Amino acid sequence: MIESSSDEKEGWQEAPEQPEPPRVRTETRKTILPVDSDLERLVHDSSPEILTAVAADARLTEDLALALINHRDLPREALEALSKNGPLMRHRKVRMGVVVHPHTPRHVSAPTIRHLYTFELMQVALLPSVQPDVKRAAEEVLINKLASISSGERITLARRSSGRVAAALLRDKEERIMQAALTNPQMTEIFIVRALKVEHGTELLAPAVSRHQKWSYRNDVKAALLSNKHTPSGRVIHLAAELPINLIKDVLRSGRLSSQAKNSLLAVLEKRGVRA
Repeated sequence: MIESSSDEKEGWQEAPEQPEPPRVRTETRKTILPVDSDLERLVHDSSPEILTAVAADARLTEDLALALINHRDLPREALEALSKNGPLMRHRKVRMGVVVHPHTPRHVSAPTIRHLYTFELMQVALLPSVQPDVKRAAEEVLINKLASISSGERITLARRSSGRVAAALLRDKEERIMQAALTNPQMTEIFIVRALKVEHGTELLAPAVSRHQKWSYRNDVKAALLSNKHTPSGRVIHLAAELPINLIKDVLRSGRLSSQAKNSLLAVLEKRGVRA
């Protein structure tokens, strides 16, 4: 048996003490933190199991929950646990943080979206970092709420919301809101053409678009205006005169024209020496 010399023993040095990780216990694959855990430190932990346990802890405060959400690599299990932490989800910032986090599961974000306020929904739909399906869900909720919100909120949405929400306001009964939607930076030609093709509720829209300094010069918009019964008759001939012959023929074949509009288009073709 080999014994170490006393000189060798004196040369040994004990390793410095390291802080022990929190002692946790697992119940049915669920990590539970001890009551004396330092949550303020643990919200910055790198372990998915620890972060999930922190998210589920009833002692978690709003500030600590927001610090937790700031983890861009926060696991979906932690976000799901946080969504079930009832008292915390009453805080607007926490709800919003859960919805916009890139790792939040769809089955968590979808029901949470329904509890957001009008302008929070608008923000979700505009944030570049939010997943497309989450944006779409926020837009759907917002569009369904339009009939019940004030005209002041609707005009703000018309000016600043996503194009899809602004498009839903193109047929608003208040002209100032419809006009604001036309100037929305996210508005596109496709949204306007779709709105004009519906006809119902376009009594204000069609005349406004037919004289609009931007949209009235787009050929597809002109074609949609020619098919809309609310386009002023005096504008029909003017718009048709600016359209290519093939588009005029397409409008005539659509069969959605009033007799007056049809005669006006035929007159334009005749003037150009073209048969319908």
